[in-house]
Amino acid sequence: MQSVAITLLVITSIALIALVVMQSGKSEGLSGAISGGAEQLFGKKKARGIDAVLNRATIIVSVLFFILTFLLAYVL
Repeated sequence: MQSVAITLLVITSIALIALVVMQSGKSEGLSGAISGGAEQLFGKKKARGIDAVLNRATIIVSVLFFILTFLLAYVL
């Protein structure tokens, strides 16, 4: 059971890395990082199209990653 959980954790880790790398950048250089940070924090810019799909997939995979990590650390 533990080896199955570890295998799923590795697959989830690779998928999470790939999803984060495939997402487009939200700011344009240093000026975007300074001035546009508050807008992104409070959700004024909505993701559309493929960015929305990648955003939702990242959230789902990260929750799965957290659950698998918790199971491996405390249950198994």
